[in-house]
Amino acid sequence: MLDPNSPALVLAPMDGITDAPMRALQGEFGGFTYAVSEFCRVSIEALPAKVFRRDIPELETGSRTISGLPVQVQILGGDPDRMATSAVRAVKAGAIGIDINFGCPAPIVNRHDGGASLLRCPSRIYEVVRAIRDAVPPSIPVSAKLRLGWDSIEPIHENAEMVAKAGASWLTIHARTKSQGYLPPVYWNPIYEVRRNVGIPVVANGDIWNFEDFLRCREATGCSHFMVGRGSLANPLLSNQIASELGLPVGRDSSEWLVLFRSLASYSALFRDRIADRTILRLKQWMKFAHTFGEFPFFHELKLCVTTEELLSKLEFLEDRRVIESRIQYASTAERNHPEPSRPHPVHCA
Repeated sequence: MLDPNSPALVLAPMDGITDAPMRALQGEFGGFTYAVSEFCRVSIEALPAKVFRRDIPELETGSRTISGLPVQVQILGGDPDRMATSAVRAVKAGAIGIDINFGCPAPIVNRHDGGASLLRCPSRIYEVVRAIRDAVPPSIPVSAKLRLGWDSIEPIHENAEMVAKAGASWLTIHARTKSQGYLPPVYWNPIYEVRRNVGIPVVANGDIWNFEDFLRCREATGCSHFMVGRGSLANPLLSNQIASELGLPVGRDSSEWLVLFRSLASYSALFRDRIADRTILRLKQWMKFAHTFGEFPFFHELKLCVTTEELLSKLEFLEDRRVIESRIQYASTAERNHPEPSRPHPVHCA
């Protein structure tokens, strides 16, 4: 999935947001190389194959979205045996790659021996990665996602070394600690140091909100592989801008919110027989996110919509009105800047 010799742009897993319909949409409109699924949590017992097929429907279509984007399965947990058994079952269900979540900062996850809680014990990270690497076929890549540490950035060096030593194919680093959650700042420089030392590809992740952030991240980390999540939702043009800079194929033009929202609704309808219809919720999540972190202009007008149909109809009206107002304003500005020359009055001879 990740070619060490070629650039890559990865769609980040975001629990409750990047589900199958959203992954399909991003595969159509974004310039992503592949996506990572929302995590499947392994707790008191190994997960059966049916859970993976239920939560990651792409497993039934060659681990690709309807739009053709490859999807890697992510699992989360702290018991090496249960994690390894779950990974084997995921592969039997159709997974073409396994990613291990050592980065989730959610308290409920951390209290139950998962996600970022393992950052405090490098040997356990090694044991989980090694168990999965030994259990699945050699042709299946195994990767891991880490944060820099629990409450300081120094542990990333030992933890990354454990991931590489255990046989991982690549490593993704979110450039914050667990204690930070999603608060600033991000620390990209340690990623550069890790990349130089671990001997496996490193994917840089964290606070790439716009194209300028991407350029700064690339300069600081020296990476050619990047993961983007929240930024791609706040700014739908971002993934294609980054892909173009990296020399990757770009997706369809995604500058119109109505086109994007209608597409998400269409993809959601395709999964309605197996996934609860959360279309209106997903649309409201997305537009609130884009309003808070991007430039979505219609949040307050749309936030009280009750149905998907109402929201899309009202958005169409608002976008049309905005286009008309923009044209009027342009015409008015042009007239002020370039007034029509006055005509001379006719002269009447007596």
